[in-house]
Amino acid sequence: MDDYLTVEKYAAEEYIVNKSRFIGYCKPVSSADEAVEFISEIRAKHRDATHNVYAYCIRSPEYSRYSDDGEPQGTAGQPTLDVIKKNSLTDVCVVVTRYFGGILLGAGGLVRAYSHTASLAVNAACPVRMALCDVFEINTDYSRFERVQKLILECGGIIEDTQYADSVRISFRLHCADSAEMREKLTDMSNGSLRAEKTGEKYDICARKE
Repeated sequence: MDDYLTVEKYAAEEYIVNKSRFIGYCKPVSSADEAVEFISEIRAKHRDATHNVYAYCIRSPEYSRYSDDGEPQGTAGQPTLDVIKKNSLTDVCVVVTRYFGGILLGAGGLVRAYSHTASLAVNAACPVRMALCDVFEINTDYSRFERVQKLILECGGIIEDTQYADSVRISFRLHCADSAEMREKLTDMSNGSLRAEKTGEKYDICARKE
């Protein structure tokens, strides 16, 4: 399955223009239900706000939605969604809260303000590439531990856990496209005495080996 872009964490950023206060919130979500729950949380937090505009995109099943929340059509929700799509993001929800400052911004001003605030929030949430990774475990004796660890890192693996007992158990994830090469190198290094046992697979931050 293909890699995809999303955001790494929840973030919030503020922008003020002509006395109107805009607060952008961005969060990774995995379903429309999670997005709706996040939107509801922000609305509850800002019950006194003039508008709580939102947009979200979900990867599977592919789905997107936005709301102007009372702003003139096309000036708020769509620009917020456009920021998500221009960054090629999915599994992400953005909410932009506005407190009106008494000065009308006009249609163009609203589009710029919502787009800018959404961009601030998205950038603060740290866009990341998610890849389908194989999850492995290797049991090794202490004499070969450092060499095995170095091999995993050289192959682009990310070590998630290391347990020390009579032997060392290393749990790590690796881009699925690099798994065969890693296993082959492990076999060569250990003369076939060490094996990487695949325990599962998951989407996570995991880049291809350069």
